[in-house]
Amino acid sequence: MAAGLLSGKAALVTGASRGIGRAIALQLADAGAAVALVARDIGKLEDLARRLDSTGTKTVYNSFDLALEDSINNLVDWLREKDFHVDILVNNAGIYGTDSIAMEEYCGWDSGAKSSLSLWNKTLAVNLSAAFGLARLLAPQMVEKRWGRIINISSISGQKAEVFGTAYSASKFGLIGVTQSLALELARHGVTVNSVCPGWVATDMAEEQINDPEWCRLNDINPEESLDIARLSVPQMRLIQPDEVASLVGYLCTDSARGITGQAINICGGLSIT
Repeated sequence: MAAGLLSGKAALVTGASRGIGRAIALQLADAGAAVALVARDIGKLEDLARRLDSTGTKTVYNSFDLALEDSINNLVDWLREKDFHVDILVNNAGIYGTDSIAMEEYCGWDSGAKSSLSLWNKTLAVNLSAAFGLARLLAPQMVEKRWGRIINISSISGQKAEVFGTAYSASKFGLIGVTQSLALELARHGVTVNSVCPGWVATDMAEEQINDPEWCRLNDINPEESLDIARLSVPQMRLIQPDEVASLVGYLCTDSARGITGQAINICGGLSIT
């Protein structure tokens, strides 16, 4: 993105401490936007904020656990206290947990990953409810200015279900539904709403999933070969890099993308068509 393309705009990026969120924050800052950074790991946020501050980017950061309902209101109150008016909302925060509803007595599995309502509720709270909650509270600012961008980081698992990831897939399918509905509601107000759907991305979260012994066992994958199996499942035979996802998000934030709304855009090296 060209420097200054987003000058005068301000972005909130959730899950900004690592991986895709960190890359998006850097991309938007390089384009001239002020950036509010939110995640649970305050130490990593501080490191990123120092890097952005050194470039002259207006940066604020704070730690919030978006699994907690009160955190949404607290986050928005904090933004008001900082006089930080959000033009761009990037709902990137997300969690993954391996789950299975199969019982040992039926399948012969002694699974430590049986489905639990606590995992289901937490996954939907972070991946879906937090995104809707922030959009609900921040969209009025965008409507008032008749310009805004809401970008939800979904997944190709939100279009094609992932086995042993029921809660994750459900949350990502739901996020695409939220995207489409809000896009229709906000279209006449100069606000676009889109989903970006990555496949395997070279992030800590993806590697944690790929290397999880329970995930490997349920999928009948040798843990020592799991990373190569994931990579070779992609037609391009590689994992997407976080900055590639960030570049797509950055484009969707520009005026050049004003005609794109309500879309779920894959960035997966062709994995979605296999």
